[in-house]
Amino acid sequence: MTSIKEQAAISRLLSFLQEWDNAGKVARNHILNCFIENNQGKTAPELEQEFSQGASLFLVRLTTSLRITYMTGSCLEKLLRSIGIFLSAVSSNRYLTEFLEVGGVLTLLEILGLEKIEEKDKKESIKLLQVVANAGRKYKELICESYGIRSIAEFLAKSKSEETQEEVQVLLDSLVHGNPKYQNQVYKGLIALLPCASPKAQQLALQTLKTAQSIIGTTHPSIVDCVLKVLGTMHLEVQYEAIELIKDLVNYDDVRLALLKGLVALLTPSLKETSKLQAKILSDSSVLQLTAHLPVFLQQASAAKTIGVLARRDLSIAEELLHLRVVHSLMATMGNTDHSNSQRLASLTLEYFVQMFPLVEEHVRRSMGEELYQLFLSNPEDLYMKIDSIQADILAANKVNLSKALYLYSRSCSDVSSPFGPHSADEMAYVTHYQEDVKSKE
Repeated sequence: MTSIKEQAAISRLLSFLQEWDNAGKVARNHILNCFIENNQGKTAPELEQEFSQGASLFLVRLTTSLRITYMTGSCLEKLLRSIGIFLSAVSSNRYLTEFLEVGGVLTLLEILGLEKIEEKDKKESIKLLQVVANAGRKYKELICESYGIRSIAEFLAKSKSEETQEEVQVLLDSLVHGNPKYQNQVYKGLIALLPCASPKAQQLALQTLKTAQSIIGTTHPSIVDCVLKVLGTMHLEVQYEAIELIKDLVNYDDVRLALLKGLVALLTPSLKETSKLQAKILSDSSVLQLTAHLPVFLQQASAAKTIGVLARRDLSIAEELLHLRVVHSLMATMGNTDHSNSQRLASLTLEYFVQMFPLVEEHVRRSMGEELYQLFLSNPEDLYMKIDSIQADILAANKVNLSKALYLYSRSCSDVSSPFGPHSADEMAYVTHYQEDVKSKE
Protein backbone atom coordinates (compact mmCIF):
# COMPACT_ATOMS: atom_id res chain seq x y z
CA MET A 1 0.00 0.00 0.00
CA THR A 2 1.14 3.51 -0.70
CA SER A 3 1.75 5.82 2.20
CA ILE A 4 -0.34 8.90 2.89
CA LYS A 5 2.61 11.04 1.74
CA GLU A 6 2.87 9.17 -1.56
CA GLN A 7 -0.87 9.40 -2.10
CA ALA A 8 -0.74 13.15 -1.54
CA ALA A 9 2.12 13.47 -4.06
CA ILE A 10 0.21 11.45 -6.66
CA SER A 11 -2.86 13.55 -6.03
CA ARG A 12 -0.82 16.75 -6.64
CA LEU A 13 0.55 15.29 -9.89
CA LEU A 14 -2.89 14.33 -11.15
CA SER A 15 -4.21 17.76 -10.21
CA PHE A 16 -1.33 19.42 -12.09
CA LEU A 17 -1.87 17.29 -15.18
CA GLN A 18 -5.61 18.00 -15.09
CA GLU A 19 -4.88 21.71 -14.79
CA TRP A 20 -2.69 21.48 -17.93
CA ASP A 21 -5.28 19.46 -19.85
CA ASN A 22 -8.03 22.00 -19.10
CA ALA A 23 -5.90 25.13 -19.51
CA GLY A 24 -6.20 27.58 -22.37
CA LYS A 25 -3.36 29.37 -24.15
CA VAL A 26 -2.76 31.98 -21.43
CA ALA A 27 -2.91 29.48 -18.57
CA ARG A 28 -0.56 27.05 -20.32
CA ASN A 29 1.86 29.87 -20.97
CA HIS A 30 1.88 30.58 -17.21
CA ILE A 31 2.39 26.88 -16.38
CA LEU A 32 5.35 26.71 -18.75
CA ASN A 33 6.91 29.85 -17.26
CA CYS A 34 6.68 28.38 -13.77
CA PHE A 35 8.07 25.02 -14.92
CA ILE A 36 11.06 26.63 -16.65
CA GLU A 37 11.80 28.89 -13.69
CA ASN A 38 11.63 26.09 -11.09
CA ASN A 39 13.26 23.20 -12.95
CA GLN A 40 16.09 24.64 -15.08
CA GLY A 41 19.23 22.52 -14.65
CA LYS A 42 17.61 19.69 -12.67
CA THR A 43 18.72 16.08 -13.15
CA ALA A 44 16.34 13.33 -14.27
CA PRO A 45 16.00 11.91 -10.71
CA GLU A 46 15.19 15.42 -9.43
CA LEU A 47 12.53 15.85 -12.11
CA GLU A 48 11.03 12.49 -11.19
CA GLN A 49 10.92 13.54 -7.56
CA GLU A 50 9.26 16.81 -8.55
CA PHE A 51 6.57 14.90 -10.47
CA SER A 52 6.19 11.98 -8.06
CA GLN A 53 7.88 9.57 -10.49
CA GLY A 54 5.54 10.68 -13.25
CA ALA A 55 7.64 13.25 -15.13
CA SER A 56 7.10 11.36 -18.38
CA LEU A 57 3.38 12.08 -18.11
CA PHE A 58 4.10 15.79 -18.36
CA LEU A 59 6.73 15.31 -21.08
CA VAL A 60 4.26 13.43 -23.28
CA ARG A 61 1.81 16.33 -22.90
CA LEU A 62 4.53 18.76 -23.93
CA THR A 63 5.48 16.75 -27.01
CA THR A 64 1.83 16.28 -27.97
CA SER A 65 1.20 20.01 -27.64
CA LEU A 66 4.31 20.68 -29.73
CA ARG A 67 3.15 18.43 -32.57
CA ILE A 68 -0.32 19.99 -32.57
CA THR A 69 0.64 23.67 -32.33
CA TYR A 70 4.13 24.05 -33.84
CA MET A 71 2.81 25.26 -37.20
CA THR A 72 1.04 28.17 -35.52
CA GLY A 73 3.92 29.15 -33.25
CA SER A 74 1.69 29.24 -30.14
CA CYS A 75 3.91 29.18 -26.98
CA LEU A 76 6.50 27.49 -29.18
CA GLU A 77 9.63 28.91 -27.58
CA LYS A 78 8.49 27.98 -24.05
CA LEU A 79 7.38 24.51 -25.18
CA LEU A 80 10.79 23.86 -26.70
CA ARG A 81 12.62 25.21 -23.65
CA SER A 82 10.50 23.00 -21.37
CA ILE A 83 11.23 19.91 -23.47
CA GLY A 84 14.88 20.95 -23.41
CA ILE A 85 14.87 20.76 -19.60
CA PHE A 86 13.91 17.08 -19.86
CA LEU A 87 16.28 16.19 -22.71
CA SER A 88 19.34 17.96 -21.30
CA ALA A 89 18.92 16.67 -17.77
CA VAL A 90 21.61 14.34 -16.44
CA SER A 91 20.55 10.67 -16.88
CA SER A 92 17.80 11.69 -19.30
CA ASN A 93 18.14 8.83 -21.81
CA ARG A 94 14.58 7.69 -21.15
CA TYR A 95 13.18 11.16 -21.88
CA LEU A 96 15.22 11.38 -25.08
CA THR A 97 13.93 8.02 -26.26
CA GLU A 98 10.34 9.05 -25.54
CA PHE A 99 10.81 12.30 -27.47
CA LEU A 100 12.32 10.56 -30.50
CA GLU A 101 9.67 7.83 -30.57
CA VAL A 102 6.97 10.42 -31.27
CA GLY A 103 8.91 11.96 -34.18
CA GLY A 104 10.59 14.73 -32.22
CA VAL A 105 13.52 15.15 -34.61
CA LEU A 106 11.29 15.52 -37.67
CA THR A 107 9.19 18.12 -35.85
CA LEU A 108 12.29 20.14 -34.92
CA LEU A 109 13.55 20.04 -38.50
CA GLU A 110 10.16 21.07 -39.90
CA ILE A 111 10.12 24.09 -37.58
CA LEU A 112 13.32 25.35 -39.24
CA GLY A 113 11.64 25.50 -42.64
CA LEU A 114 8.42 27.29 -41.64
CA GLU A 115 8.33 30.93 -42.73
CA LYS A 116 5.76 32.05 -40.15
CA ILE A 117 7.80 30.78 -37.20
CA GLU A 118 9.85 33.43 -35.40
CA GLU A 119 13.65 33.29 -35.35
CA LYS A 120 13.79 32.86 -31.55
CA ASP A 121 11.62 29.75 -31.83
CA LYS A 122 13.86 28.28 -34.51
CA LYS A 123 16.89 28.98 -32.34
CA GLU A 124 15.36 26.86 -29.55
CA SER A 125 14.75 24.11 -32.11
CA ILE A 126 18.44 24.21 -33.06
CA LYS A 127 19.42 23.98 -29.38
CA LEU A 128 17.26 20.87 -28.97
CA LEU A 129 18.85 19.31 -32.06
CA GLN A 130 22.24 20.02 -30.45
CA VAL A 131 21.13 18.08 -27.38
CA VAL A 132 20.03 15.17 -29.57
CA ALA A 133 23.27 15.18 -31.59
CA ASN A 134 25.43 15.33 -28.48
CA ALA A 135 23.75 12.20 -27.11
CA GLY A 136 25.85 10.00 -29.40
CA ARG A 137 26.53 8.61 -32.85
CA LYS A 138 23.18 6.89 -33.41
CA TYR A 139 21.37 10.14 -32.66
CA LYS A 140 23.53 12.08 -35.12
CA GLU A 141 22.72 9.43 -37.72
CA LEU A 142 19.01 9.82 -36.98
CA ILE A 143 19.19 13.56 -37.69
CA CYS A 144 21.04 12.94 -40.96
CA GLU A 145 18.67 10.15 -42.01
CA SER A 146 15.80 12.61 -41.53
CA TYR A 147 17.27 14.88 -44.24
CA GLY A 148 18.52 17.07 -41.44
CA ILE A 149 21.66 18.40 -43.11
CA ARG A 150 19.69 20.02 -45.91
CA SER A 151 17.17 21.59 -43.51
CA ILE A 152 19.88 22.85 -41.16
CA ALA A 153 22.07 24.23 -43.96
CA GLU A 154 19.14 26.02 -45.63
CA PHE A 155 18.19 27.58 -42.32
CA LEU A 156 21.76 28.78 -41.75
CA ALA A 157 21.74 30.46 -45.16
CA LYS A 158 18.39 32.20 -44.56
CA SER A 159 18.73 33.13 -40.90
CA LYS A 160 18.94 36.86 -40.13
CA SER A 161 20.35 36.45 -36.61
CA GLU A 162 24.11 36.01 -36.24
CA GLU A 163 23.59 34.56 -32.76
CA THR A 164 21.27 31.91 -34.17
CA GLN A 165 23.66 31.20 -37.05
CA GLU A 166 26.44 30.55 -34.54
CA GLU A 167 24.19 28.01 -32.79
CA VAL A 168 23.69 26.30 -36.15
CA GLN A 169 27.46 26.14 -36.61
CA VAL A 170 27.78 24.39 -33.24
CA LEU A 171 25.23 21.82 -34.42
CA LEU A 172 26.97 21.23 -37.77
CA ASP A 173 30.32 20.90 -36.01
CA SER A 174 28.81 18.27 -33.73
CA LEU A 175 27.37 16.38 -36.72
CA VAL A 176 30.75 16.22 -38.50
CA HIS A 177 32.49 14.76 -35.42
CA GLY A 178 31.97 11.11 -34.50
CA ASN A 179 29.62 10.52 -37.40
CA PRO A 180 31.58 8.50 -39.99
CA LYS A 181 28.51 7.27 -41.84
CA TYR A 182 27.26 10.76 -42.68
CA GLN A 183 30.29 13.05 -42.26
CA ASN A 184 30.64 13.31 -46.05
CA GLN A 185 27.02 14.43 -46.28
CA VAL A 186 27.75 17.20 -43.77
CA TYR A 187 30.89 18.13 -45.74
CA LYS A 188 28.96 18.44 -49.01
CA GLY A 189 26.24 20.44 -47.27
CA LEU A 190 28.85 22.93 -46.07
CA ILE A 191 30.26 23.29 -49.59
CA ALA A 192 26.74 23.92 -50.91
CA LEU A 193 26.45 26.81 -48.43
CA LEU A 194 29.39 28.76 -49.85
CA PRO A 195 27.50 30.50 -52.71
CA CYS A 196 24.73 31.73 -50.36
CA ALA A 197 23.98 35.43 -49.92
CA SER A 198 24.64 35.59 -46.18
CA PRO A 199 28.23 36.64 -45.33
CA LYS A 200 27.92 35.26 -41.79
CA ALA A 201 26.72 31.90 -43.12
CA GLN A 202 29.67 31.85 -45.55
CA GLN A 203 32.11 32.65 -42.76
CA LEU A 204 30.75 29.94 -40.46
CA ALA A 205 30.57 27.38 -43.28
CA LEU A 206 34.22 28.04 -44.17
CA GLN A 207 35.28 27.67 -40.55
CA THR A 208 33.43 24.37 -40.18
CA LEU A 209 34.71 23.15 -43.56
CA LYS A 210 38.25 23.62 -42.30
CA THR A 211 37.47 21.29 -39.41
CA ALA A 212 35.55 18.84 -41.59
CA GLN A 213 38.38 18.73 -44.13
CA SER A 214 40.87 17.57 -41.50
CA ILE A 215 38.45 14.88 -40.27
CA ILE A 216 37.49 13.50 -43.69
CA GLY A 217 40.98 13.67 -45.20
CA THR A 218 39.79 13.79 -48.81
CA THR A 219 38.40 16.60 -50.96
CA HIS A 220 35.36 17.01 -53.16
CA PRO A 221 36.09 18.49 -56.64
CA SER A 222 33.40 21.15 -56.32
CA ILE A 223 35.15 22.78 -53.37
CA VAL A 224 37.74 24.48 -55.61
CA ASP A 225 35.28 26.51 -57.67
CA CYS A 226 33.13 27.33 -54.64
CA VAL A 227 36.02 28.62 -52.53
CA LEU A 228 37.48 30.66 -55.39
CA LYS A 229 34.10 32.33 -55.96
CA VAL A 230 33.94 33.26 -52.29
CA LEU A 231 37.08 35.35 -52.85
CA GLY A 232 34.80 37.81 -54.66
CA THR A 233 33.33 38.90 -51.31
CA MET A 234 33.69 42.43 -50.00
CA HIS A 235 33.59 41.10 -46.41
CA LEU A 236 37.12 40.74 -45.07
CA GLU A 237 36.14 38.21 -42.39
CA VAL A 238 34.80 35.90 -45.12
CA GLN A 239 37.88 36.43 -47.29
CA TYR A 240 40.10 35.57 -44.31
CA GLU A 241 38.32 32.25 -43.70
CA ALA A 242 38.46 31.41 -47.42
CA ILE A 243 42.23 31.98 -47.49
CA GLU A 244 42.67 29.90 -44.33
CA LEU A 245 40.80 27.02 -45.99
CA ILE A 246 42.83 27.38 -49.20
CA LYS A 247 46.02 27.13 -47.13
CA ASP A 248 44.84 23.68 -46.04
CA LEU A 249 43.46 22.60 -49.40
CA VAL A 250 46.77 23.09 -51.26
CA ASN A 251 48.13 20.20 -49.20
CA TYR A 252 45.78 17.80 -51.03
CA ASP A 253 47.24 16.58 -54.31
CA ASP A 254 43.86 16.08 -56.01
CA VAL A 255 42.94 19.78 -55.81
CA ARG A 256 46.30 21.53 -55.46
CA LEU A 257 46.93 22.16 -59.15
CA ALA A 258 43.33 23.19 -59.82
CA LEU A 259 43.47 25.68 -56.94
CA LEU A 260 46.74 27.24 -58.10
CA LYS A 261 45.55 27.45 -61.72
CA GLY A 262 42.30 28.99 -60.54
CA LEU A 263 44.06 31.63 -58.45
CA VAL A 264 46.34 32.64 -61.31
CA ALA A 265 43.35 32.77 -63.69
CA LEU A 266 41.54 35.18 -61.34
CA LEU A 267 44.39 37.68 -61.80
CA THR A 268 43.41 38.22 -65.42
CA PRO A 269 39.60 38.43 -65.80
CA SER A 270 38.29 37.47 -69.20
CA LEU A 271 37.49 40.13 -71.79
CA LYS A 272 33.85 39.10 -71.55
CA GLU A 273 33.71 39.97 -67.84
CA THR A 274 35.47 43.31 -68.13
CA SER A 275 33.54 44.35 -71.25
CA LYS A 276 30.30 43.92 -69.30
CA LEU A 277 31.58 46.51 -66.85
CA GLN A 278 32.61 48.88 -69.64
CA ALA A 279 29.15 48.63 -71.19
CA LYS A 280 27.55 49.47 -67.85
CA ILE A 281 29.84 52.46 -67.35
CA LEU A 282 28.88 53.84 -70.78
CA SER A 283 25.17 53.44 -70.08
CA ASP A 284 25.14 54.43 -66.41
CA SER A 285 27.69 56.79 -64.89
CA SER A 286 26.73 55.69 -61.36
CA VAL A 287 28.46 52.34 -62.04
CA LEU A 288 31.78 54.17 -61.78
CA GLN A 289 31.20 54.37 -58.04
CA LEU A 290 30.66 50.61 -57.83
CA THR A 291 33.71 49.36 -59.70
CA ALA A 292 35.69 49.07 -56.48
CA HIS A 293 33.19 46.43 -55.33
CA LEU A 294 32.78 44.53 -58.58
CA PRO A 295 33.17 40.82 -57.69
CA VAL A 296 35.62 40.14 -60.53
CA PHE A 297 37.99 42.83 -59.22
CA LEU A 298 37.49 41.74 -55.61
CA GLN A 299 38.42 38.22 -56.71
CA GLN A 300 41.44 39.59 -58.51
CA ALA A 301 42.69 41.42 -55.41
CA SER A 302 41.98 38.43 -53.14
CA ALA A 303 43.78 36.09 -55.54
CA ALA A 304 46.87 38.33 -55.55
CA LYS A 305 46.83 38.34 -51.75
CA THR A 306 46.28 34.56 -51.49
CA ILE A 307 49.08 33.79 -53.95
CA GLY A 308 51.42 35.88 -51.82
CA VAL A 309 50.36 34.05 -48.66
CA LEU A 310 50.82 30.61 -50.24
CA ALA A 311 54.16 31.43 -51.89
CA ARG A 312 55.64 32.78 -48.67
CA ARG A 313 54.54 29.67 -46.74
CA ASP A 314 55.93 27.08 -49.16
CA LEU A 315 58.75 27.48 -51.68
CA SER A 316 57.51 24.54 -53.73
CA ILE A 317 54.18 26.31 -54.23
CA ALA A 318 56.02 29.44 -55.33
CA GLU A 319 57.87 27.34 -57.94
CA GLU A 320 54.64 25.78 -59.21
CA LEU A 321 53.10 29.22 -59.56
CA LEU A 322 56.05 30.40 -61.63
CA HIS A 323 55.43 27.58 -64.10
CA LEU A 324 51.80 28.74 -64.27
CA ARG A 325 52.99 32.21 -65.46
CA VAL A 326 52.05 33.94 -62.23
CA VAL A 327 54.61 36.70 -62.87
CA HIS A 328 52.94 37.69 -66.14
CA SER A 329 49.52 37.70 -64.45
CA LEU A 330 50.69 39.70 -61.43
CA MET A 331 52.20 42.37 -63.68
CA ALA A 332 49.00 42.52 -65.73
CA THR A 333 47.04 43.01 -62.49
CA MET A 334 49.39 45.84 -61.51
CA GLY A 335 48.25 47.61 -64.67
CA ASN A 336 44.55 47.42 -63.76
CA THR A 337 43.84 51.10 -63.09
CA ASP A 338 40.18 50.29 -62.41
CA HIS A 339 41.00 48.70 -59.06
CA SER A 340 43.82 50.11 -56.93
CA ASN A 341 43.68 47.35 -54.29
CA SER A 342 44.38 44.74 -56.98
CA GLN A 343 47.38 46.79 -58.10
CA ARG A 344 48.69 47.16 -54.56
CA LEU A 345 48.36 43.50 -53.56
CA ALA A 346 49.75 42.23 -56.87
CA SER A 347 52.75 44.54 -56.50
CA LEU A 348 53.50 43.27 -52.98
CA THR A 349 53.25 39.64 -54.13
CA LEU A 350 55.45 40.27 -57.15
CA GLU A 351 58.04 41.84 -54.84
CA TYR A 352 58.39 38.50 -53.06
CA PHE A 353 58.98 36.60 -56.31
CA VAL A 354 61.53 39.19 -57.46
CA GLN A 355 63.40 39.01 -54.17
CA MET A 356 63.29 35.22 -54.02
CA PHE A 357 64.20 34.26 -57.59
CA PRO A 358 66.98 36.00 -59.58
CA LEU A 359 65.46 34.69 -62.80
CA VAL A 360 62.22 36.51 -62.04
CA GLU A 361 64.09 39.70 -61.22
CA GLU A 362 65.86 39.57 -64.59
CA HIS A 363 62.68 39.16 -66.63
CA VAL A 364 60.66 41.69 -64.64
CA ARG A 365 63.38 44.32 -64.94
CA ARG A 366 63.64 43.73 -68.69
CA SER A 367 59.87 43.92 -69.18
CA MET A 368 59.30 47.01 -67.01
CA GLY A 369 62.28 49.04 -68.15
CA GLU A 370 64.79 50.51 -65.73
CA GLU A 371 62.79 53.59 -64.71
CA LEU A 372 59.59 51.71 -63.88
CA TYR A 373 61.53 48.88 -62.25
CA GLN A 374 63.37 51.24 -59.89
CA LEU A 375 60.08 52.89 -59.04
CA PHE A 376 58.70 49.43 -58.25
CA LEU A 377 61.67 48.53 -56.05
CA SER A 378 61.54 51.77 -54.09
CA ASN A 379 58.01 51.17 -52.74
CA PRO A 380 55.93 48.35 -54.26
CA GLU A 381 52.91 49.07 -52.06
CA ASP A 382 52.53 52.64 -53.31
CA LEU A 383 53.52 51.99 -56.92
CA TYR A 384 49.93 52.23 -58.16
CA MET A 385 49.78 55.88 -57.04
CA LYS A 386 52.99 56.85 -58.86
CA ILE A 387 52.71 55.26 -62.30
CA ASP A 388 51.24 57.08 -65.28
CA SER A 389 48.89 55.68 -67.93
CA ILE A 390 51.74 54.63 -70.23
CA GLN A 391 53.47 52.69 -67.45
CA ALA A 392 50.16 51.09 -66.52
CA ASP A 393 49.75 49.98 -70.12
CA ILE A 394 53.28 48.52 -70.12
CA LEU A 395 52.36 46.40 -67.08
CA ALA A 396 48.95 45.37 -68.41
CA ALA A 397 50.35 44.34 -71.80
CA ASN A 398 53.51 42.60 -70.54
CA LYS A 399 54.66 39.47 -72.37
CA VAL A 400 56.73 37.93 -69.57
CA ASN A 401 56.97 34.17 -70.04
CA LEU A 402 59.36 32.33 -67.76
CA SER A 403 58.35 28.83 -68.76
CA LYS A 404 61.14 28.23 -71.28
CA ALA A 405 63.77 29.89 -69.12
CA LEU A 406 62.66 27.90 -66.08
CA TYR A 407 62.82 24.66 -67.99
CA LEU A 408 66.30 25.32 -69.35
CA TYR A 409 67.48 26.61 -65.98
CA SER A 410 66.12 23.51 -64.23
CA ARG A 411 68.01 21.21 -66.58
CA SER A 412 71.29 23.05 -66.18
CA CYS A 413 71.18 23.32 -62.39
CA SER A 414 73.13 20.83 -60.34
CA ASP A 415 73.26 22.70 -57.06
CA VAL A 416 71.02 20.96 -54.50
CA SER A 417 70.18 24.28 -52.86
CA SER A 418 68.84 25.77 -56.09
CA PRO A 419 65.07 26.34 -56.06
CA PHE A 420 64.86 25.09 -59.66
CA GLY A 421 67.22 22.14 -59.61
CA PRO A 422 65.38 18.81 -59.96
CA HIS A 423 67.54 15.92 -58.87
CA SER A 424 65.43 12.92 -59.76
CA ALA A 425 63.46 11.51 -62.67
CA ASP A 426 60.20 12.31 -60.83
CA GLU A 427 61.17 15.94 -60.34
CA MET A 428 62.21 16.32 -63.99
CA ALA A 429 58.90 14.80 -65.09
CA TYR A 430 57.16 17.26 -62.81
CA VAL A 431 58.84 20.25 -64.48
CA THR A 432 58.15 18.82 -67.95
CA HIS A 433 54.48 18.41 -67.05
CA TYR A 434 54.20 22.10 -66.25
CA GLN A 435 56.14 23.07 -69.37
CA GLU A 436 53.77 21.08 -71.58
CA ASP A 437 50.75 22.42 -69.75
CA VAL A 438 51.82 26.02 -70.28
CA LYS A 439 52.64 25.42 -73.97
CA SER A 440 49.20 23.97 -74.56
CA LYS A 441 47.68 27.25 -73.38
CA GLU A 442 49.81 29.55 -75.52
